[in-house]
Amino acid sequence: MPRLAKMMDWFRRRYLDLLGSIYIYNEHRGYTAIDRVIEAVRIRAPDDERFIAALEKHRADERKHYEMFRRWFQIRGAMPFAVDRTCGHIDRFVEIMFRSTIDFLDTNDLVADDALFERLCRVVALTERRGLKQVEILLRHPIVRTDPTLMKIFRIIERDEPSHWMPYETWLSRRGKRHSSWWERRIDAFVHSELLFVKLPLLFISPRLPRRTSWADAQDPIRTVDDALRCPASA
Repeated sequence: MPRLAKMMDWFRRRYLDLLGSIYIYNEHRGYTAIDRVIEAVRIRAPDDERFIAALEKHRADERKHYEMFRRWFQIRGAMPFAVDRTCGHIDRFVEIMFRSTIDFLDTNDLVADDALFERLCRVVALTERRGLKQVEILLRHPIVRTDPTLMKIFRIIERDEPSHWMPYETWLSRRGKRHSSWWERRIDAFVHSELLFVKLPLLFISPRLPRRTSWADAQDPIRTVDDALRCPASA
């Protein structure tokens, strides 16, 4: 029995560490990618203050979520696993839809081409809707429910998520543009299934999966005043 209990504890800790590692990667990727969107919008529509303010709130929430996961890892006394863009939902979605990584997505093209910017809005909106569905599942997950701090983090994310896709869908509606098509929703589902049923199990059984040696935000190009003052212990 002690051996079984030890094995179950390892399984639980491994699962939560991987889950947290994927989430902290995606939250960091989220707010740094939104910086690119805000840059494009400020050029395309500098007078659209309502849209810009909504994007800035989205960015601030993603940053807050990142900090909550960072604090969670700090409390556990461990660094996240070194997962990369193959575990990023928005990364894979953008790569399929734009045939380019986020890092090489040309902001000038997004500014100049209405169709590209509309596509980006649909991709972000679908990603955020997917995020809420996944959080609702995780809040019922028996392993996640054993960690009160993680439950609190996911409840905060659940509360924040609806405000994240609404600005993009509202922007499309205000201009008479279409929302997501069936094939875009199929791609979203494929990306999610690929992560859940292929990548996560492979990471789980990988015996030499390294951990990060530094926090992702240590390499952020700019640290804003709001970021510097935000309390990472808000979870």
